Order: sequence, then C-alpha cells, then structure tokens
Amino acid sequence: MSGLDLEPGTPILVYLHTPRERVFGVLLSLQTAGVTVRAIDLVSLEDWMRQEARGDRGGLGLVSVFYPMTRVERLERDETVGGIESVADRFHRTTGRSIIEAAGLAPPTAAPRRAPPKRRRGR
Repeated sequence: MSGLDLEPGTPILVYLHTPRERVFGVLLSLQTAGVTVRAIDLVSLEDWMRQEARGDRGGLGLVSVFYPMTRVERLERDETVGGIESVADRFHRTTGRSIIEAAGLAPPTAAPRRAPPKRRRGR
C-alpha cells in the first residue's frame, strides 16, 4: 500500500461488503487486521456538509470506527481527478474548513490576533 501513500491523516473512501457500505473519512490506522477511520457513511455526507456549512455542530458528524479487513472491499485515496473534485476539496470549498479540522484531528484555525491597545501615560 505504500504506492498509495495511505498515511494517517489521509482522506479516504472505504468500500465495504456484508453489509454493503461506503464511507468517507480520514484514515487513522491501516493494519493487516483492518482499517480505523474517522468517517461518515456516504448516504449522510451531503446532509453533514450542509450542516457544517451552516455552522451547526449538533446532529451528524464523523465517528471513529474500525473495519476488519474481512469486510474491506476497497480503499481509495480521496483526490481530485481532472474535473471531478475530491470530497475533501468540496468539503473545504463548501464549509471553509479542512476535513482534518472537522474530524477533530487538527486545531481549529484561529482568527488573527489583534494587538492589545496601547496604554497612554498620564501627564
């Protein structure tokens, strides 16, 4: 798998069988026993993106989950190809946040700090 560069923190799509599922998320760990991701089912993805774009923090969200390799059919690195935008890029364009930040794996981007007001010396 080194050719795919599937390192922790990589946005991925996971295709599962029995039952058939597809999830999008951020890779936490990839081992011979299975894959651990912070993910959401693709069925709920659009609703979650709209929720995040509105700034709502309740309801849908990414969860940490382990899938044994016996269920994993395919792993795909989420990337923009030609005119087809990756899920992570679309999420960033829609919400203004990175998928890593939304997954809780990076500190939130802080607003620029303002300098404290200058004190005036009494005369």
